[in-house]
Formats: sequence, structure tokens, C-alpha cells
Amino acid sequence: MKKIIVTVAIVAVLSIAFANGITPAYVASAPGVASGIGAKLLCSGRYVSGFSQQQALDDLVKYSPLLDYLSVEFDDSNERVTTSFLGLATTTATHVDGIGCYADYEGFEQRADYAAEERIPMPVFSSRWPHGTRVETIDSAIQSQLDAMIAADNTEGLDTRALLIVHNGQIIAESYAGEADAETPLLGWSMAKSLMAIMLGNLEYRGLLDPTTTPVVEQWADDERANIELTDLLTMTDGLAFSEAYNPGDDATAMLFTEASGSDYAIRRPVAQRPGTQFNYSSGTANILSRVYFNHTGATLADSLADYREHIATPLSFQHTVFEPDAAGILVGSSYFYASARDWARIGQMMLNGGVLNGHRIVSEDWVERATSPNSSRNNRAYGYQFWLNRGNADQRWPDLPPDAYAANGNREQSVTVLPSQDLVVVRLGWTTGRYPINDRIVQIMGWLTTE
Repeated sequence: MKKIIVTVAIVAVLSIAFANGITPAYVASAPGVASGIGAKLLCSGRYVSGFSQQQALDDLVKYSPLLDYLSVEFDDSNERVTTSFLGLATTTATHVDGIGCYADYEGFEQRADYAAEERIPMPVFSSRWPHGTRVETIDSAIQSQLDAMIAADNTEGLDTRALLIVHNGQIIAESYAGEADAETPLLGWSMAKSLMAIMLGNLEYRGLLDPTTTPVVEQWADDERANIELTDLLTMTDGLAFSEAYNPGDDATAMLFTEASGSDYAIRRPVAQRPGTQFNYSSGTANILSRVYFNHTGATLADSLADYREHIATPLSFQHTVFEPDAAGILVGSSYFYASARDWARIGQMMLNGGVLNGHRIVSEDWVERATSPNSSRNNRAYGYQFWLNRGNADQRWPDLPPDAYAANGNREQSVTVLPSQDLVVVRLGWTTGRYPINDRIVQIMGWLTTE
């Protein structure tokens, strides 16, 4: 009987796949990836961002029609989500206070061990932003225009949840929609890459990391990957074979949704190109950088989080953030940093200030210059140290913005855009399917500023 049920389930998966133009090769990995992404995102949406169960589900199914076939169990009392894809694969993700959600893996107790430790909560300050939570610099005219912009976005189906403008170092307007507000930690996806680069820049500033030392990770000491330098990793020109296509069975989906240790998966990837010559966008590379941070800050979850807290989160005065580690206890620097719009803006303002915020130097001014300069690749130079650049290629990325603009960008069109020549930071968070017109929106915002 059990074999019959499994056979029927497999036929159902194939039928669903073919109906959506998906090949059988895709299907082999689909159950594990589907249950993995389901449990992880639903858990974090519910227990990190604080969304309703329905909102978390609505967000999830936008990734694939196959996710409509998940069975889902929310356990609010234990802050846990279990998903199953047609009975072929089941995943449970558990929320741990302070470090968010990740899938549970047998034999990996790092997150549970961290949960058992006594920790002092992050301080919440009542001082003015960017140090604290108080915002007293709103420009009423621009606030009205930004409110109209977020309303127009959502009338157009762009699903914008937060828009925030920092001009001359002050928040002059912020608008929220749906279940989000000024205190909601929102998923930045790949904007976490930019933060991890900053964290490594902080280690360099403190003299704990030499960017010229090779091998970058000890597992590469005896093969051709020993020549890969930290700068190659920061600029995504490391030459490692890694596919970011986000299909089941693809490197990115396997690493993020079926592996206990994302960095272990990425470190095992072979060389495909000579380092420094070819840009290849890779979340695997970002998680190798996370491993570098881990290795240089004590090589335990508690130690790396303590370093992050002392030298990044507290000086930047993060108020509503969660940086999630994987089951092996290593921060997922490719993808899983949740922060309020105000906290994301703190990162942008620190970069705009040349590495300083709240009287604390986080990275050197020279590091900011290097991080926002074009890379050495032959195919895409408009990428710095995990930041997308407007300059570097023949055409600007954002044709109507100043050449010095750069941004942290993430899936579903998350962005923290920094425009140094305008003394401007614009944060946009949402859940867009397709493209968001960030060029046009920022042009509008710059227009508002010139008519103040």
C-alpha cells in the first residue's frame, strides 16, 4: 500500500512539473527543495518578521506553483514550522530567539546549544536616529509624496512594504504598507552579502584579517584554489563553479534549502575560471566569506555572534535585526539578514559616511573606496565588494542616476541605494515578482529634494 501511495505521489509531481513546463531532472530534487524552502521561509516570515500565517504563505507561493502543494503545519507555541511535499520530503524549521530560523538537521545542535545560553538583549535606544529609535526630522511635503509613491507601487502590484529616504544624514520620510512597520525585521536576501563584506572589512580594520593571505580557507591549501584571494571572493571573481539559477538541484537551492552547512557546500566547489578574470554572481562565494568571518572570530556560533554584536551591531545601533546562522552555526551571509528599514538605512549611511556611524569607525575609508570601485573581470566590472555599482561597464546600471551610485540588492527587489554626490540613501523593501523601477523612483525622489 505504501509503495502505491509513493508511486501516486511521484506521478503527481511529474504531472505538476510537466504542466508547468518543468523537466523530469528538475523533479528529482524538487521535493527536498520545496519542503526546505517552505519550512525555512515560513518559519522566518512568521517568527522573525512577525507576519500572519496567511502572509507568510502568500509570500512563499510566489516562488513557484509547486509550493501550492506543500502541506504546512505551524506550531506557534513552539515557534516551529513543518512542511511536506506530497509525502516525499518533510522538513522542520525551528525558531531560536535571537538567531531566527533554520531547518533542523540530525547531529547539528549548534543552534540549540546557543539557545540554551543566557544572553543580554541588544539595547534599544530612545535617542535620535541613527543612534536610536527617535525620528524627528520628517519633511511633511516629502512624506506625503512618499506615501503616494508606496500606494502607487501597491496599486501596480509591486508589493512594496517599506520606503525610506535619508538625506543629509537624516530620515526625512518613511512609508510602510501591509503588515510591515518601522520595527519589522524584513528579509534582505542578498543584501546580507553587503553586510558580510562590511564585517570582513571590520576585521581588516582591526588587524585581524590580511586580505592578501592565501589560502583563504584551509581546505584549499593543496590544490589550485590556494591561489584564490579574498578580493577575488569579495568581487565574485574567484573562478569557482557555482550556478545561481535557483532551480531544484541547482547549486544555490541545494546549498540554501537542503544542506546543514552552506559554507561546506560552497567550499567544495571546483575551479572553473582563472581567479580575477570572470565575474560570476554566487551565493556560494558569499557563504565562503561567512566562513572566513567565522574562522577569524573564534570558530563557534557564540564567538562569531559576540564579535558581530560588539563590533557591528552595537556600533551601528541595530534596533530590530536578526542574522540567521545555518544548522552548523555559521551565519548565512548570502541571504538571511532581517532588518527594519531604519536598520538597513544605517548600513547605507555608514557607507556614505566613509565607514563611520554614531561616532564609531566600522571600516576604513580606504576600504569603502575599494568596496565601491569596479572589479578586474572581463565580463562585468560594475560590482565591488558585494555591492552593485552604477559605473564600471560601458553603460550605467541605473541610467538616470549619478555615476557614483551603488547599492546592496536582494531578491524580490530589495535595495539600499547610496548616492554619495546627492548625500542620499534610499531603502526599498518588498516582495516584487519581476522588476521594480528603482531608477525611476529615485529620480522622482531626487526631484522632490531639488524643490524643497
